[in-house]
Amino acid sequence: MRKWNFCAGPAVISEEVLKEVQSEILEFNKSGMSVMEMSHRSDIYTKVAFDAKKDLINLLKVPNDYDVLFLQGGATHQFSMIPLNYKHMSDTADYVTTGSWSSKAFYEASKIFNPIEIFRSEQNVSTKAPNIDELEISKNATYLHYCPNETIEGVAIHETPKVDIPLIADMSSVILSQPLDVNKFSIIYAGAQKNIGPAGLTIVIINKEFMQMGNENLPNILKYSEHSKSNSMLNTPPTFSWYLAGKVFKWMIKLGGLDYFEKQNKLKASLLYNFIDNSGFYINPIDTSSRSIMNVPFVLENSMLEKKFISEASDNGFLNLKGHRLVGGMRASIYIMLCR
Repeated sequence: MRKWNFCAGPAVISEEVLKEVQSEILEFNKSGMSVMEMSHRSDIYTKVAFDAKKDLINLLKVPNDYDVLFLQGGATHQFSMIPLNYKHMSDTADYVTTGSWSSKAFYEASKIFNPIEIFRSEQNVSTKAPNIDELEISKNATYLHYCPNETIEGVAIHETPKVDIPLIADMSSVILSQPLDVNKFSIIYAGAQKNIGPAGLTIVIINKEFMQMGNENLPNILKYSEHSKSNSMLNTPPTFSWYLAGKVFKWMIKLGGLDYFEKQNKLKASLLYNFIDNSGFYINPIDTSSRSIMNVPFVLENSMLEKKFISEASDNGFLNLKGHRLVGGMRASIYIMLCR
Protein backbone atom coordinates (compact mmCIF):
# COMPACT_ATOMS: atom_id res chain seq x y z
CA MET A 1 0.00 0.00 0.00
CA ARG A 2 1.47 3.35 -1.09
CA LYS A 3 1.54 6.00 1.62
CA TRP A 4 0.86 9.73 1.45
CA ASN A 5 4.08 11.36 0.29
CA PHE A 6 4.41 15.10 0.95
CA CYS A 7 7.99 15.39 -0.31
CA ALA A 8 8.91 18.75 -1.88
CA GLY A 9 10.85 17.09 -4.70
CA PRO A 10 11.43 14.60 -6.05
CA ALA A 11 7.75 14.34 -5.36
CA VAL A 12 4.88 11.90 -5.66
CA ILE A 13 3.93 10.62 -9.12
CA SER A 14 0.44 9.50 -10.07
CA GLU A 15 -0.08 5.83 -9.23
CA GLU A 16 -1.99 5.40 -12.48
CA VAL A 17 0.99 6.73 -14.42
CA LEU A 18 3.45 4.57 -12.51
CA LYS A 19 1.43 1.43 -13.22
CA GLU A 20 1.39 2.24 -16.92
CA VAL A 21 5.16 2.78 -16.89
CA GLN A 22 5.58 -0.47 -14.96
CA SER A 23 3.78 -2.36 -17.71
CA GLU A 24 6.17 -0.94 -20.31
CA ILE A 25 9.45 -1.00 -18.41
CA LEU A 26 10.84 -4.21 -19.94
CA GLU A 27 9.61 -3.61 -23.46
CA PHE A 28 8.16 -0.47 -24.97
CA ASN A 29 5.75 -0.60 -27.90
CA LYS A 30 6.88 -4.03 -29.17
CA SER A 31 10.37 -2.65 -29.77
CA GLY A 32 12.17 -5.50 -28.02
CA MET A 33 13.75 -3.10 -25.54
CA SER A 34 13.00 -0.69 -22.72
CA VAL A 35 12.43 2.98 -23.52
CA MET A 36 15.56 3.58 -21.38
CA GLU A 37 17.64 1.50 -23.79
CA MET A 38 16.68 2.93 -27.17
CA SER A 39 18.32 5.69 -29.16
CA HIS A 40 16.85 9.11 -28.57
CA ARG A 41 17.02 9.60 -32.34
CA SER A 42 15.07 6.46 -33.20
CA ASP A 43 11.67 6.80 -34.83
CA ILE A 44 9.97 5.26 -31.78
CA TYR A 45 11.54 7.62 -29.26
CA THR A 46 11.20 10.66 -31.52
CA LYS A 47 7.44 10.09 -31.48
CA VAL A 48 7.49 9.78 -27.66
CA ALA A 49 9.31 13.11 -27.41
CA PHE A 50 7.15 14.86 -30.02
CA ASP A 51 3.90 13.70 -28.42
CA ALA A 52 5.02 14.87 -24.97
CA LYS A 53 5.92 18.29 -26.31
CA LYS A 54 2.64 18.56 -28.21
CA ASP A 55 0.63 17.60 -25.12
CA LEU A 56 2.43 20.12 -22.92
CA ILE A 57 1.80 22.84 -25.51
CA ASN A 58 -1.89 21.91 -25.51
CA LEU A 59 -2.11 21.85 -21.71
CA LEU A 60 -0.58 25.30 -21.32
CA LYS A 61 -1.97 26.70 -24.58
CA VAL A 62 1.54 27.76 -25.56
CA PRO A 63 1.36 30.26 -28.48
CA ASN A 64 3.09 29.56 -31.80
CA ASP A 65 5.71 32.25 -31.21
CA TYR A 66 7.16 30.26 -28.29
CA ASP A 67 9.25 27.12 -28.21
CA VAL A 68 9.22 24.46 -25.51
CA LEU A 69 12.59 22.94 -24.65
CA PHE A 70 13.26 19.74 -22.69
CA LEU A 71 16.68 20.29 -21.09
CA GLN A 72 18.97 18.99 -18.36
CA GLY A 73 20.67 20.65 -15.42
CA GLY A 74 17.64 21.45 -13.31
CA ALA A 75 16.21 24.89 -12.65
CA THR A 76 19.52 25.67 -10.93
CA HIS A 77 21.29 25.54 -14.29
CA GLN A 78 18.90 28.21 -15.57
CA PHE A 79 20.09 30.55 -12.80
CA SER A 80 23.31 30.99 -14.81
CA MET A 81 22.15 30.13 -18.34
CA ILE A 82 19.68 33.04 -18.41
CA PRO A 83 22.18 35.80 -17.51
CA LEU A 84 24.83 34.23 -19.75
CA ASN A 85 22.47 34.50 -22.70
CA TYR A 86 21.34 38.07 -22.05
CA LYS A 87 24.10 39.93 -20.23
CA HIS A 88 25.33 41.39 -23.55
CA MET A 89 22.09 43.38 -23.83
CA SER A 90 22.74 45.27 -20.61
CA ASP A 91 24.95 44.98 -17.56
CA THR A 92 22.00 44.57 -15.25
CA ALA A 93 18.66 42.86 -14.66
CA ASP A 94 16.10 43.11 -11.87
CA TYR A 95 15.48 40.29 -9.39
CA VAL A 96 12.67 39.98 -6.86
CA THR A 97 13.94 37.71 -4.10
CA THR A 98 11.11 36.38 -1.95
CA GLY A 99 12.80 33.25 -0.62
CA SER A 100 15.58 30.73 -0.98
CA TRP A 101 15.29 29.87 -4.68
CA SER A 102 14.98 33.39 -6.02
CA SER A 103 17.88 34.38 -3.75
CA LYS A 104 19.99 31.60 -5.25
CA ALA A 105 19.07 32.76 -8.74
CA PHE A 106 20.22 36.28 -7.87
CA TYR A 107 23.44 34.97 -6.33
CA GLU A 108 24.34 32.98 -9.44
CA ALA A 109 23.51 35.90 -11.73
CA SER A 110 25.77 38.13 -9.62
CA LYS A 111 28.74 36.03 -10.72
CA ILE A 112 28.01 36.90 -14.35
CA PHE A 113 26.91 40.54 -14.39
CA ASN A 114 25.43 43.17 -12.03
CA PRO A 115 21.80 42.36 -11.27
CA ILE A 116 19.80 44.44 -8.81
CA GLU A 117 17.48 43.18 -6.09
CA ILE A 118 14.53 45.53 -6.38
CA PHE A 119 12.95 43.58 -3.52
CA ARG A 120 14.58 41.33 -0.95
CA SER A 121 12.81 39.47 1.82
CA GLU A 122 14.55 39.58 5.14
CA GLN A 123 16.34 36.36 6.05
CA ASN A 124 14.04 33.91 7.83
CA VAL A 125 11.14 36.38 7.55
CA SER A 126 9.80 35.36 4.13
CA THR A 127 6.14 35.57 5.06
CA LYS A 128 4.68 38.00 2.53
CA ALA A 129 5.34 38.63 -1.14
CA PRO A 130 5.42 42.14 -2.59
CA ASN A 131 3.20 43.61 -5.27
CA ILE A 132 5.77 43.66 -8.04
CA ASP A 133 3.76 46.24 -9.99
CA GLU A 134 4.52 48.73 -7.22
CA LEU A 135 8.29 48.18 -7.35
CA GLU A 136 10.63 50.50 -9.22
CA ILE A 137 12.19 48.86 -12.28
CA SER A 138 15.86 49.66 -12.74
CA LYS A 139 16.96 51.72 -15.68
CA ASN A 140 18.33 49.55 -18.51
CA ALA A 141 17.32 46.29 -16.82
CA THR A 142 17.49 43.47 -19.38
CA TYR A 143 14.71 41.50 -17.73
CA LEU A 144 12.85 40.99 -14.47
CA HIS A 145 13.23 37.62 -12.75
CA TYR A 146 10.97 36.29 -10.01
CA CYS A 147 9.75 33.03 -8.48
CA PRO A 148 5.93 32.82 -8.30
CA ASN A 149 6.10 30.07 -5.68
CA GLU A 150 8.90 29.63 -3.16
CA THR A 151 9.01 25.91 -2.40
CA ILE A 152 10.89 26.21 0.90
CA GLU A 153 9.08 29.13 2.52
CA GLY A 154 5.62 28.55 1.03
CA VAL A 155 5.37 32.15 -0.21
CA ALA A 156 3.54 32.76 -3.49
CA ILE A 157 2.93 35.62 -5.89
CA HIS A 158 -0.46 34.88 -7.39
CA GLU A 159 -0.81 37.71 -9.90
CA THR A 160 1.47 37.90 -12.93
CA PRO A 161 3.43 41.18 -12.81
CA LYS A 162 2.67 43.81 -15.44
CA VAL A 163 6.08 45.12 -16.49
CA ASP A 164 7.46 46.68 -19.66
CA ILE A 165 10.61 44.56 -19.79
CA PRO A 166 11.03 40.83 -20.48
CA LEU A 167 9.56 38.80 -17.63
CA ILE A 168 11.26 35.56 -16.53
CA ALA A 169 9.81 33.15 -13.97
CA ASP A 170 11.07 30.11 -12.10
CA MET A 171 7.88 28.06 -11.94
CA SER A 172 9.42 24.82 -10.72
CA SER A 173 6.87 24.18 -7.97
CA VAL A 174 3.77 25.76 -9.49
CA ILE A 175 3.80 24.93 -13.21
CA LEU A 176 0.73 22.96 -14.38
CA SER A 177 -1.12 23.72 -11.14
CA GLN A 178 -3.48 26.12 -12.92
CA PRO A 179 -4.00 27.84 -16.29
CA LEU A 180 -1.25 30.24 -17.28
CA ASP A 181 -1.04 33.13 -19.75
CA VAL A 182 2.28 32.26 -21.38
CA ASN A 183 2.16 35.43 -23.50
CA LYS A 184 3.06 37.53 -20.47
CA PHE A 185 6.49 35.91 -20.14
CA SER A 186 9.69 35.84 -22.14
CA ILE A 187 10.97 32.72 -20.35
CA ILE A 188 9.27 30.26 -18.04
CA TYR A 189 11.43 27.48 -16.62
CA ALA A 190 10.74 24.63 -14.26
CA GLY A 191 12.44 21.58 -12.85
CA ALA A 192 10.25 18.54 -13.52
CA GLN A 193 10.47 16.79 -10.16
CA LYS A 194 7.47 18.44 -8.52
CA ASN A 195 4.49 18.63 -10.88
CA ILE A 196 5.80 16.95 -14.03
CA GLY A 197 7.67 13.74 -13.25
CA PRO A 198 11.02 12.38 -12.13
CA ALA A 199 14.14 14.47 -11.60
CA GLY A 200 16.53 15.02 -14.49
CA LEU A 201 14.35 17.09 -16.81
CA THR A 202 13.90 20.85 -17.02
CA ILE A 203 11.21 22.54 -19.07
CA VAL A 204 11.99 25.91 -20.67
CA ILE A 205 9.21 27.83 -22.47
CA ILE A 206 10.78 30.69 -24.37
CA ASN A 207 9.59 33.43 -26.67
CA LYS A 208 11.27 32.81 -30.03
CA GLU A 209 12.06 36.47 -30.67
CA PHE A 210 13.64 36.80 -27.23
CA MET A 211 15.52 33.54 -27.80
CA GLN A 212 17.14 34.94 -30.93
CA MET A 213 18.52 37.85 -28.87
CA GLY A 214 20.71 35.44 -26.91
CA ASN A 215 24.48 35.73 -26.82
CA GLU A 216 25.88 34.10 -29.97
CA ASN A 217 29.37 33.80 -28.48
CA LEU A 218 28.46 31.11 -25.99
CA PRO A 219 29.22 27.40 -26.38
CA ASN A 220 26.31 25.72 -28.16
CA ILE A 221 25.24 23.78 -25.07
CA LEU A 222 24.48 27.09 -23.33
CA LYS A 223 22.47 28.64 -26.18
CA TYR A 224 18.70 28.34 -26.19
CA SER A 225 18.69 28.82 -29.96
CA GLU A 226 20.87 25.75 -30.51
CA HIS A 227 18.69 23.58 -28.28
CA SER A 228 15.67 24.81 -30.23
CA LYS A 229 17.26 24.04 -33.62
CA SER A 230 17.98 20.48 -32.50
CA ASN A 231 14.52 19.90 -30.99
CA SER A 232 16.08 19.62 -27.51
CA MET A 233 18.41 16.88 -28.73
CA LEU A 234 21.65 18.82 -29.07
CA ASN A 235 23.06 16.08 -26.86
CA THR A 236 21.41 12.98 -25.39
CA PRO A 237 18.40 14.22 -23.41
CA PRO A 238 17.08 12.68 -20.17
CA THR A 239 15.06 10.16 -22.15
CA PHE A 240 13.29 8.34 -19.31
CA SER A 241 12.26 11.56 -17.56
CA TRP A 242 10.96 12.95 -20.86
CA TYR A 243 9.03 9.74 -21.56
CA LEU A 244 7.45 9.70 -18.09
CA ALA A 245 6.59 13.40 -18.28
CA GLY A 246 4.67 12.61 -21.45
CA LYS A 247 2.65 10.04 -19.52
CA VAL A 248 1.80 12.67 -16.90
CA PHE A 249 0.69 15.15 -19.56
CA LYS A 250 -1.69 12.60 -21.09
CA TRP A 251 -3.01 11.72 -17.63
CA MET A 252 -3.71 15.39 -16.93
CA ILE A 253 -5.46 15.91 -20.25
CA LYS A 254 -7.63 12.84 -19.63
CA LEU A 255 -8.74 14.18 -16.23
CA GLY A 256 -9.74 17.57 -17.60
CA GLY A 257 -6.58 19.63 -18.04
CA LEU A 258 -5.51 22.64 -16.02
CA ASP A 259 -9.04 23.85 -15.25
CA TYR A 260 -9.68 20.59 -13.42
CA PHE A 261 -6.38 20.66 -11.57
CA GLU A 262 -6.79 24.30 -10.56
CA LYS A 263 -10.06 23.41 -8.80
CA GLN A 264 -8.51 20.37 -7.13
CA ASN A 265 -5.41 22.26 -6.01
CA LYS A 266 -7.35 25.17 -4.54
CA LEU A 267 -9.72 22.78 -2.80
CA LYS A 268 -7.05 20.71 -1.06
CA ALA A 269 -5.02 23.81 -0.15
CA SER A 270 -8.12 25.47 1.30
CA LEU A 271 -8.99 22.40 3.34
CA LEU A 272 -5.49 22.20 4.77
CA TYR A 273 -5.15 25.91 5.57
CA ASN A 274 -8.60 25.99 7.18
CA PHE A 275 -7.73 23.02 9.33
CA ILE A 276 -4.41 24.59 10.41
CA ASP A 277 -5.95 28.01 11.14
CA ASN A 278 -8.79 26.58 13.22
CA SER A 279 -6.84 23.90 15.05
CA GLY A 280 -5.31 25.85 17.93
CA PHE A 281 -2.43 23.40 17.60
CA TYR A 282 -0.85 24.15 14.19
CA ILE A 283 0.33 27.54 12.92
CA ASN A 284 0.99 28.70 9.36
CA PRO A 285 3.16 31.85 9.45
CA ILE A 286 2.50 33.07 5.89
CA ASP A 287 0.33 36.11 5.22
CA THR A 288 -2.99 34.90 3.79
CA SER A 289 -2.45 36.94 0.60
CA SER A 290 0.83 35.14 -0.11
CA ARG A 291 0.04 31.54 0.77
CA SER A 292 1.19 28.89 -1.67
CA ILE A 293 -1.30 26.32 -2.95
CA MET A 294 1.58 23.87 -3.49
CA ASN A 295 3.80 24.09 -0.39
CA VAL A 296 2.26 24.57 3.05
CA PRO A 297 4.73 25.19 5.88
CA PHE A 298 3.53 24.98 9.46
CA VAL A 299 4.78 24.77 13.03
CA LEU A 300 3.22 23.59 16.26
CA GLU A 301 1.99 25.85 19.03
CA ASN A 302 4.23 23.74 21.26
CA SER A 303 7.50 23.45 19.32
CA MET A 304 8.73 20.75 21.72
CA LEU A 305 6.28 18.34 20.08
CA GLU A 306 7.50 18.78 16.50
CA LYS A 307 9.97 15.89 16.50
CA LYS A 308 7.32 13.58 17.92
CA PHE A 309 4.77 14.82 15.39
CA ILE A 310 7.05 14.05 12.42
CA SER A 311 7.85 10.58 13.79
CA GLU A 312 4.24 9.66 14.50
CA ALA A 313 3.07 11.10 11.16
CA SER A 314 5.53 8.81 9.37
CA ASP A 315 4.37 5.82 11.42
CA ASN A 316 0.83 6.54 10.25
CA GLY A 317 1.65 6.78 6.54
CA PHE A 318 2.25 10.54 6.17
CA LEU A 319 5.75 10.83 4.76
CA ASN A 320 8.25 13.68 4.34
CA LEU A 321 6.50 16.30 6.46
CA LYS A 322 9.71 17.61 7.99
CA GLY A 323 10.38 21.21 7.01
CA HIS A 324 13.39 22.29 4.99
CA ARG A 325 16.58 22.51 7.02
CA LEU A 326 16.78 26.28 6.38
CA VAL A 327 13.43 27.08 8.00
CA GLY A 328 12.63 24.07 10.19
CA GLY A 329 9.13 23.16 11.31
CA MET A 330 6.98 21.09 8.99
CA ARG A 331 5.92 21.38 5.37
CA ALA A 332 3.28 19.59 3.31
CA SER A 333 3.94 19.77 -0.43
CA ILE A 334 0.59 19.08 -2.06
CA TYR A 335 1.45 18.99 -5.75
CA ILE A 336 -0.92 18.08 -8.56
CA MET A 337 -0.26 14.34 -8.42
CA LEU A 338 -1.62 14.16 -4.88
CA CYS A 339 -5.02 14.53 -6.55
CA ARG A 340 -6.32 10.96 -6.16
